[in-house]
Amino acid sequence: MPLSPILRACLVLLLVCPGSGPTRAGADVFAPPAIKRLVAAYPEAIEEIDEGWLVWRDGSRMQIDDGKGIKSFRAWLDDPDIEDMLRLSYPAGADDVPPPPEYDPGRARNAAFFDKMYGDCRKGEVKPRLTTVTWLPRKTRQRLEVTTVNGVAARLAAVSQELDRLPPEFDKFLLPAGGTYNCRVIAGTSRVSAHGYGIAIDIAVRQSDYWRWAPDALSGNIVYRNRIPLEIVHIFERHGFIWGGRWHHYDTMHFEYRPELLPPIAPLERTAPGHSLDNAAPNGAPLKK
Repeated sequence: MPLSPILRACLVLLLVCPGSGPTRAGADVFAPPAIKRLVAAYPEAIEEIDEGWLVWRDGSRMQIDDGKGIKSFRAWLDDPDIEDMLRLSYPAGADDVPPPPEYDPGRARNAAFFDKMYGDCRKGEVKPRLTTVTWLPRKTRQRLEVTTVNGVAARLAAVSQELDRLPPEFDKFLLPAGGTYNCRVIAGTSRVSAHGYGIAIDIAVRQSDYWRWAPDALSGNIVYRNRIPLEIVHIFERHGFIWGGRWHHYDTMHFEYRPELLPPIAPLERTAPGHSLDNAAPNGAPLKK
């Protein structure tokens, strides 16, 4: 008997079935190893986990759990604690299947954590940490601003280097890139976008799909759509960039560096000619606040 698309999605992503979104009973259960991934992902910024506290290398501490218990999907998205950011596993390498309802791994970002790590762009703290990456220099000379913190710029340069070798039929999905650093809020919210931290890139907008563009989307009737080839997605994922096409509230042009959800597995090749990083800091250390 053939499986329904939703059930197939559940099985592929190793999730619970529909109706048990990220904040309901039966969803992915938080476990200490998930939090420990923060230390492995950001070793230059985070020292240790100490009895429910995240300890930064500058000695400051952040509480991991805000004590508010199980949250509705809206609360999980609008006001996540550090634990909430890691509640959903990211399905790297999965097929192109519609994610189950309310399954948006990586969409919940704790503002205090990201402001501490990359700076608050509204206070001018992100700009000094940016450098320029030349995007697909064999095919274009587009220059994109990305943060050097945590080696994000080096990772994006490596992604560009791999994408540059793809056959010409992929060009329409990559050129021109839709943009990287932009100090703005997410549409329909007051939350700073991942672009405001310099950790995100939108690829070619004309070949992309976004849940807010779909008819009746704001009423809750979200029909998944994607045109981005998985060959492109998998290159980004191997370098620690999660894809907005893995979200129920899909944003298929969007990629952001989130090594705590998706540790990079691709080696950093020697940067090819044209992929140089301008004014890059040696280690891209996080801001001290």
